[in-house]
Amino acid sequence: MVINMKLIYAIVNNDDSHPVSNALTQKGFAVTKLASTGGFLMSGNTTFLVCSDDDKVDEIIEIIKDHSRKRNQFVPSASSYGAGSYTSFPVEVSVGGATVFVTDIERFEKV
Repeated sequence: MVINMKLIYAIVNNDDSHPVSNALTQKGFAVTKLASTGGFLMSGNTTFLVCSDDDKVDEIIEIIKDHSRKRNQFVPSASSYGAGSYTSFPVEVSVGGATVFVTDIERFEKV
């Protein structure tokens, strides 16, 4: 019997890291957490790696969705007013939620 395995990469805001991790482990999924930094806001994220059977992928993604929420946050932005004059003002951006990638696993071993 051949079981198709998937590797799920889920990039989650640090504020949601603990609830996502708890929910996944309570459902019996083995999770590896990596600290990561987002490129746009240069803010902290957690990247989760979850290996699972193909038929569990949708369940895992639903758990991640249920425990990752989007929120609005103000970040500094700079504008130029000519002659080298800059001013900083806050801009509201949407942060949070999760970015999820699912890839095929060619080989999986626990040694």
